[in-house]
This record gives sequence, structure tokens and C-alpha cells, in this order.
Amino acid sequence: MKKLLLTLAIIFGGIFATNAQETTFDLTINISGLSSNKGKVLIALYNEEGQFLKKGFKGGMSKITNKKVTYTLKDIPKGEYAVSFFHDENDNNKMDTNFFGIPKEDYGCSNNAKGFMGAPKYKDAKFQLSKDQTIDIKI
Repeated sequence: MKKLLLTLAIIFGGIFATNAQETTFDLTINISGLSSNKGKVLIALYNEEGQFLKKGFKGGMSKITNKKVTYTLKDIPKGEYAVSFFHDENDNNKMDTNFFGIPKEDYGCSNNAKGFMGAPKYKDAKFQLSKDQTIDIKI
């Protein structure tokens, strides 16, 4: 009887542990229309409106080929996200701006969200991730 109970506990424990694992997805980001092949592109994925353009959930960087970039973020849980990027043309790891704070280097967000008199808004850039997905961002 003890062996039967132990066996059932192991089986049910395995089933519940399997169901508790979170399904993740891959997000491929295609960026086109960059002004040059110099430098690199820094990409950030955000999962909270309050962190948008401040602190990314995940990120990465990619070399540029033919003024385009394709980058894949892997193992992302289902949810709401937004993407931003900037073209670090001079390799100084920051977005360069002019005297008025206007970016000198290419940048963009998911849904091709644009800001009016300021940075783009999370609500305009957000999207739902519930399967492997590819998004296109154009300068």
C-alpha cells in the first residue's frame, strides 16, 4: 500500500510540475531603413508600461547588414510587450541627441509607434505575444 501511494504521489507530482512550466515563445525583430551599416543596433523588450524606454525586460544588440537587422529574443513568456531600438552608429553605447534632446541616431519602436513632441508611448508600441512571432520596424 505504501508503494502504491508513493507511486501515485510521484506520478501526480510529475503531472503538476509539467503543467506549472510556463510556455515561452521567440520574438523575431526585423528592422529596416537604417541610415548606414556603421556601428550596431541595441534592442530592448519591455513588459511594463512604467519601465518603457527606461529598463528593459530583455535585450540584445546586432550588427547591421545592408542597412537592416534581424534579431531574435528567445524564451519569452506569453504577455504584453513593447520593443524599442536605436542605431548606435558611433559605438558609444548611448543614443546621441542634439542640444534640444532630439536623437541624432536612428531609433524606433514596435508598431512603428512615433512620439509627438516627445518619446513614443507604451500604449502605441505594445503588442500581445502568444506564439512565436515576427515584427517589422521601419525607419
